[in-house]
Amino acid sequence: MSVHLDREIARLKKVILEMCARTEQAVQDAAAALADRNDGLARRVIEADDRIDRFEISVEEDCLKVLALHQPVASDLRFLVAVMRLNRDLERIGDLAVKIAERALALNRQLPVEEAVDFAPLARMTQSMLHRSIDALINLDGALAREVIESDDEVDAGNRAIVARVKDMIRTDPTELDSLLHLISIARHYERIADHAVNIAEDVIYLLDGRIIRHPSLGAPAAT
Repeated sequence: MSVHLDREIARLKKVILEMCARTEQAVQDAAAALADRNDGLARRVIEADDRIDRFEISVEEDCLKVLALHQPVASDLRFLVAVMRLNRDLERIGDLAVKIAERALALNRQLPVEEAVDFAPLARMTQSMLHRSIDALINLDGALAREVIESDDEVDAGNRAIVARVKDMIRTDPTELDSLLHLISIARHYERIADHAVNIAEDVIYLLDGRIIRHPSLGAPAAT
């Protein structure tokens, strides 16, 4: 039984790592599509989302099958729980990349008002958080996972700065309202991607020591 369980877990690790790679690529491509006003790349992000969705369904079904057939305990059970949570976060990150790509397409058909807002720093911070959270997962690096969690405040601040800037632009020239609202949405999509990267980092810590740290104020005890 343990040999079969080990084999299933090894296969799940390969699938989830491929899903990580595809999701990270989607975020990178969405950022490039926005920065370069590249319709083709934006459409590629949108079309690729079906593959990520299929991965998400497959991983969830596989985890449930392993739980039902092998009834894992201890670290194996923690791994499966973490994978199911990670799976949902990756699928949602893919969805957010699609939303950024869709906004990029919409902006390309309107005046290039996004030149007044520099998304590059926010995009870089968000992509860095996602990349480091995946590295922390691959290497089971708790210190790196905690770095990711601590980085979230920077992305939140970047989002607030862009929203404040765009609101000033709306007050100055409300005729560009539709385009400007797209910019606010993009900033918030990046913030949500960063939030999911934090979730992944928290799952790494859960994998390593069994502690759930999503709500530290509740003072949840460490698992035994």
